[in-house]
This record gives sequence, structure tokens and C-alpha cells, in this order.
Amino acid sequence: MSNLFKHEHPYPPFLFKGVKKLIVGTLPPPRFTTRELKERDVDFCYGSRDGQLWPILNEIFQLNLTFETTKEAVKERKEFLVKNKIGICDIVNSAEREKIDASDLGMQNVQLRDIFAYLEKYPIVNKLLFTGGNSKNGPEYFFRRLLKEHQVKFKVVSNEVPRIHQFTHPITKKIIKTVSLTAPSGAANRAVGSLQAYKDLKNKNPDFNTFDFRVLQYQEHFLR
Repeated sequence: MSNLFKHEHPYPPFLFKGVKKLIVGTLPPPRFTTRELKERDVDFCYGSRDGQLWPILNEIFQLNLTFETTKEAVKERKEFLVKNKIGICDIVNSAEREKIDASDLGMQNVQLRDIFAYLEKYPIVNKLLFTGGNSKNGPEYFFRRLLKEHQVKFKVVSNEVPRIHQFTHPITKKIIKTVSLTAPSGAANRAVGSLQAYKDLKNKNPDFNTFDFRVLQYQEHFLR
């Protein structure tokens, strides 16, 4: 018998008619699968109290969101997504772990969701917003695996951070852009701190921090 923890995604993709952008990540922390939420976790995608995606969006769109484990907090997020035509379709359906933590690198025997099938079903989607880049087991890394399986080419649009690519859906023939955003997690702060663009902004304003940097980066792609 295997002693590995089966880490299954606790939420189905959040998709609806009219969706134009998709947020694509990997898996929420294991406690969302085991239903052992902490105080101030929100029982929805990216709901970890330690995660920064919703605080970033809260800042960009001035949402005044509730950060607590209530149905109201979930409702606020779903209403925001529908109003702004933003869906969520994380790429990992399940994985196994030796150590029960949220590390992407710790995922083994990863089963992916077929994002191409969802893009066929929701054909006006024109942008995928990856919550992380092409480092091992990141969302872009796994998406490249799907591209290979579907024999689809990935064309570089911009090599600056956040990197932008585009591809053509094999069935709908729609050109879709992807943006590999800096991960909205504390683990990525060191990477942010090493970026020249961050250093330049920090030099101009000593109070500028890694959260502010993400807000600037994300707003360009969530508002456009």
C-alpha cells in the first residue's frame, strides 16, 4: 500500500458563458482537500489566508472583499469573477505527495486537466493568466506538457517578466495569449527581489514592496 497523500483539487473549474480570461494555477494547499481550513481561509479557489491573489485583486479593483471562512466571502469572489468575465481553471486535477505541504515541486504522478477541452467549450477565452512560470511543476510548465500532447506550437510574444506567449487552439483556431505572472505566494518573494525592475522601483521608493510589485504587474493584465 502506498503511503503517498492523494492531493485532489477540491474545486471544479469556475467557468461560465461569456468568460474571456482564465486564471490557471496548480493546486490549493492540502488542507483545502482534507477540509481542515484555518481561520480566515476562504472556501474557494486561491482562498488560502497566506495567498496573495485575492488581496492583489482586492487592491486593483478596490473590492473591499471579506477575508473569512463564510459563504458571503465565496459569493463576493464569484460575483466579481462573473462581472469581469474571469474564470478559474487550475491545470492540476490531482497529484500524490510524500510530504503533505503546498510545494509544487513535491507533486508526483500529476494528473492534468485538459484545458484544451475547456477552451473548446468556452471559445471566446482569449487569455490565460498563469499564477507562476515555467519552473518545474509550475502552471506554465504543465501547460507546455499539454501543448506537446496536442502538438501545438507555443510562440514567444515577450521574454520580459511576466513572459507572454501565444498559441492557436487546434479545434477553434482561436489565437490565445498566455501571461506567466509572478506567483502570488510568499515563496516567490525572493525571485521578485532579484528582478532589476523591482530593484529600480525600490530605489525610487524605499517603501515599495513585493506585494506592490505584483499589484503593478497583475493590473496590466487583469484590467486590459
